[in-house]
Amino acid sequence: MAEQDQPFPSQASLQPGPASRGSRKTRTGEVVSSSMNKTIVVRTVTRVPHPEFGKIVKQLKRFYVHDEQNQAKTGDIVRIMETRPLSKLKRWRLVEVLQK
Repeated sequence: MAEQDQPFPSQASLQPGPASRGSRKTRTGEVVSSSMNKTIVVRTVTRVPHPEFGKIVKQLKRFYVHDEQNQAKTGDIVRIMETRPLSKLKRWRLVEVLQK
């Protein structure tokens, strides 16, 4: 049977390449704490309609974010990206500082 006649592609062709990062979630938020070494805490605001009444309400969530160069300070607006677990609480990494 020739390669073209196989109904399924080989396993090697299904694996994503090293350049492909897949689809990772990104968030934008404000740094609320930068006192830890290589870690910041970012607060994001999501506006969603209330399930019963329909009024738009804000949902605040805090993320622990890995900041390798300690470049973000309290009050900065930053973009963060989902990553593999780095510690007990850190699952996000800093992409860029949008506004100082």
